[in-house]
Amino acid sequence: MAFNEKLADRVREQLSSLKRVEEKKMMGGLTFMVNGKMCVGILQDDLMARIAPEEYETALEKRGCREMNFTGKPMKGFVFISSEGTSRAADLSSWINLALAFNKFAKASDKKKKK
Repeated sequence: MAFNEKLADRVREQLSSLKRVEEKKMMGGLTFMVNGKMCVGILQDDLMARIAPEEYETALEKRGCREMNFTGKPMKGFVFISSEGTSRAADLSSWINLALAFNKFAKASDKKKKK
């Protein structure tokens, strides 16, 4: 599954001032790890944002936002935002800032031990 390179470049620009940003290809798209924790990503033309669970319901009411649902069950705290909600620079910045605000409190996933 491909991801929107133009959107990836816009996200890179937004995150360029941060020190600990790593890009990883995962889930068929591109994920941006901030301080070792999943923060935002791109899957096809959608932005994925990891946000505070208490922000989840409010976020779903915003233009272009929908629940992230990979397994048939919504992943609370993760949302997809279509190009309708990220086409303007201010909108994209708002979603990234929301994800960065939660990143400070998010737990990093446990590293899998190599056998």
